[in-house]
Amino acid sequence: MNYLKFTTLFLSAFVLMSASCEAQKVTEEEPQVGTLPPVETNQPNNPDFKPAFEGQTRVGGVKTTTPYEASVIADGLNKPWGVTVLPDGRLAITEKGGTLRIATTDGTVSNPITGFPAVDDRSQGGLLDVAPAPDFGSSRMLYFSFAERTPQGSLTAVGKGRLSGDETKIEDFRIIYRAIPYFDNSMHFGSRLLFDENGHIFVTTGERSDLATRPNAQKLNTAHGKVIHITTEGEPVPGNPFIGTEGVLPEIYSYGHRNPQGLDIHPATGELWLSEMGPRGGDEVNLVKPGKNYGWPTITYGIEYNGNIVGEGITQKEGMEQPVYYWDPVFSPSGMAFYSSNAIPEWQNNLFIGGLNSKHIVRLVIKDNKVVGEERLLANEGQRFRDVADGKDGALYAVTDEGRLYRIGAK
Repeated sequence: MNYLKFTTLFLSAFVLMSASCEAQKVTEEEPQVGTLPPVETNQPNNPDFKPAFEGQTRVGGVKTTTPYEASVIADGLNKPWGVTVLPDGRLAITEKGGTLRIATTDGTVSNPITGFPAVDDRSQGGLLDVAPAPDFGSSRMLYFSFAERTPQGSLTAVGKGRLSGDETKIEDFRIIYRAIPYFDNSMHFGSRLLFDENGHIFVTTGERSDLATRPNAQKLNTAHGKVIHITTEGEPVPGNPFIGTEGVLPEIYSYGHRNPQGLDIHPATGELWLSEMGPRGGDEVNLVKPGKNYGWPTITYGIEYNGNIVGEGITQKEGMEQPVYYWDPVFSPSGMAFYSSNAIPEWQNNLFIGGLNSKHIVRLVIKDNKVVGEERLLANEGQRFRDVADGKDGALYAVTDEGRLYRIGAK
């Protein structure tokens, strides 16, 4: 009888403990909702612009409760642009002048790695993003985007090469894709790279920041202002939305973008997300769907740098996608990453984006494809945050235009 009573009590306790753990798990996975005042308090550039739906801008603020720390683990990098995690957990970091560095997560940085063709490193150009091949462990193949300059002008190019065994150079580098047409300036190259689950590559391109090229974002016979989807040989991916459409570049995946410098895949949903710079205000986060038109320059929540309206001054139009979220007056978003670890549980599946002019990293809490909370991180560092990467150790890593490499993780 005592044995039966003990067994019953044990089973009851086990069930209650399991239920408690399951409830705790659900609570941890439930995204925070912003209950604090919005983090943006400055006046918008154009008060007449109104969001298309609730929560599209200036959502309620959130604050991280888990103790974490941000530390500079390396300094003196030469204008870093991209930071990407290698399969072994180390970090590949591009430098705009045309070199690559490999850093450990404790901040040991390699000598400059060479082997690239000449890059157009004027202004916003240079050696830009880097992405390891899915089979990097055996192939040692790395893919790069960069600004190429020729007598015809400049453009966003994608190339690949093999990291040598001694990790001192890139071998057999060759260009696999060029985002035509050439144009002679050094602005808005876009240039983020991302492998999809099938081993194909997404590439972002800018519309080159000129009134002459701006309309190209809406034109489907140019690669300006697009998300491009190519194979590792630079060919259009079979199944792209415009395959077989006459007069349309078959590598186009989406269009109507201004200068997208952030790109990542949501770790839970597998959907493609993008951040892009608006003009003066109107910086955006978009959920990218194949064949969709994201509106630039026809619609925007920003204004010209001189204060004039852009085009007709409209923010919505049928057949054009609305951003999931936008900032006004300014955020200046660059590289971004979803946080996939549970080392800081409240950050899981949150989106972290580096801010340039704003000089902070933004944390966006997303639920059902809408932003429900926003937080600013490292706002006291005074740095232009160029890119953010999701480390294999449960930490985030970020590089700044000023040459720093940060580690941001739980204490």
